[in-house]
Amino acid sequence: MAAVGDDEPARRYDTVNLYRGGAAATIELNRPDRMNAWNAQFAEDLLAAVREVADDPGVRAVLVTGAGKAFSSGADLKEAAGLAQAGELDVYRVLTERYHPLITGIRRMPKPVVAGVNGPAAGIGLSLALACDLVVAAESAYFLLAFVNIGLVPDGGSSLLVPSRVGFARAAQMAMLGEPVTAGRALEWGLINEVWPDDEFAGRAAELAARLASGPTKSYAGTKRQLNQWLYQHMDAQLEFEAGIQREMAASGDFAEGVTAFVEKRKPRFSGA
Repeated sequence: MAAVGDDEPARRYDTVNLYRGGAAATIELNRPDRMNAWNAQFAEDLLAAVREVADDPGVRAVLVTGAGKAFSSGADLKEAAGLAQAGELDVYRVLTERYHPLITGIRRMPKPVVAGVNGPAAGIGLSLALACDLVVAAESAYFLLAFVNIGLVPDGGSSLLVPSRVGFARAAQMAMLGEPVTAGRALEWGLINEVWPDDEFAGRAAELAARLASGPTKSYAGTKRQLNQWLYQHMDAQLEFEAGIQREMAASGDFAEGVTAFVEKRKPRFSGA
């Protein structure tokens, strides 16, 4: 997707590009060959980019989007499978050290952040999108709490971010059935803010970011503080709670089967163990 600003990134991390266009910045997730799945380097680069734009007083609005056909497909399960087989997968540490600073960093950034969902947003990719203040999507995009499909539970704040937008019933449906929600349905449910035709999406997302970048930045920051106090004042505790449960799930037989089935490209045979 086209970014706000120049064609060449202002900074190029290994897996993330950072563009600048006036007071608007675009963070482009850039592992298109892996549908922008999260590995260790990706999480490190994304956190660095988020902190860079948060600390830059010249940036007054941020757009987060994906390169290629996806926003983000979630965690890189090939990496996870390798670590799990080697007995080196520490889910709790990954969540608390890599993912949580990103989610809270976006929520507490004193400037508006827009998720420009250009394709699938799944797992932690969905959590990232919903941590943003506004979520806009291309018609072809979809949203998926994919965790249950490999025997895990929602993390990255999604156990809070999803129900705060769509309510308990739809959050339970998304979390327990693990089925994709189209952009149109996501709009109907209130999960996201806007849906635009694919051929208009990049330009309209950039226009929205530019509009916010020219707006009353301190007002936006104050609104974020109000919403955080109302809806997300217990976010740190919920993130910690999620990480503890996810550590339990990662030790289960169903998770081992789920990851193995993914790597072998077959349907998992869960035993409930």
